[in-house]
Amino acid sequence: MNDFDRGTRKLFMAYIIGFVFCVTLTLGAFLSTILLSDNKHFGIAIIAVLAVLQLIVQLVFFFHLAEEERPRLNTISLLFMAMVVIIIGFGSLWIMSNLNYNMMPRDIDNYIQEEENIRPEKNHNSNGHHR
Repeated sequence: MNDFDRGTRKLFMAYIIGFVFCVTLTLGAFLSTILLSDNKHFGIAIIAVLAVLQLIVQLVFFFHLAEEERPRLNTISLLFMAMVVIIIGFGSLWIMSNLNYNMMPRDIDNYIQEEENIRPEKNHNSNGHHR
């Protein structure tokens, strides 16, 4: 077996191992949402830990972070990826906050009534006028 075949086999095995780890971590996150539905804070912590582990698995097995001969390229790629994730994450939160702030007044009244457990009074007669 020549060096190319050995390298291809090693790369293929790395992909298979990484795939198995990723599927296992994803199933773990899915099962934790089912099993820990009563304890929300612990469930969120478990999902966050599994997400970080999945990030590490993907960086090592698919991005080959540890195998690069030129580590500077890996560092630049990793920093760019982190910047994109931060921009998407905070941008999404900013957009959702802006949409929440700019809801239509009818929706805001309903939201406040639901949050304050205020039930509108039924002071209407049969033709729709107030008494």
